Amino acid sequence: QMAQRLLLRRFLASVVSRKPSHSRWAPLASRALQTPQLSLSNLTGTPSQARSLYTTQVCTTTFNIQDGPDFQDRVVNSETPVVVDFHAQWCGPCKILGPRLEKVVAKQHGKVVMAKVDIDDHTDLAIEYEVSAVPTVLAIKNGDVVDKFVGIKDEDQLEAFLKKLIG
Repeated sequence: QMAQRLLLRRFLASVVSRKPSHSRWAPLASRALQTPQLSLSNLTGTPSQARSLYTTQVCTTTFNIQDGPDFQDRVVNSETPVVVDFHAQWCGPCKILGPRLEKVVAKQHGKVVMAKVDIDDHTDLAIEYEVSAVPTVLAIKNGDVVDKFVGIKDEDQLEAFLKKLIG
């Protein structure tokens, strides 16, 4: 997906930077009809670098919980403090909070990680951790819930929440 976006950006940049012809509509028509002159050989460097940077950042700081044992292994038994985002696909505020939370967690460079738990897929975990509304965010350190909030917070509030967790 990221590589496709990068290719599209490059293509659009090359189309826009071409010299216009004299007719008022000719540039649009000729641009629309031209096929992009792209070959994979001259793109191999950048997309793979972009992809590795992108996946590295996302995979190391944020992950989706697959099941109970996965939660036990990656959250409860984690030596790194974990922020657990209990969310749902149908929850509007969750869609706002999720990316915001991922961003501030990524800024901590591995001092804290983020686990995402879909309450519809993992009702048992939601019940066990007394999640009665979404989004609910728990701060877990050494297997214990040390802090919690429900609802949306802005980036400053999220950073303060993480600072308290990291210590």
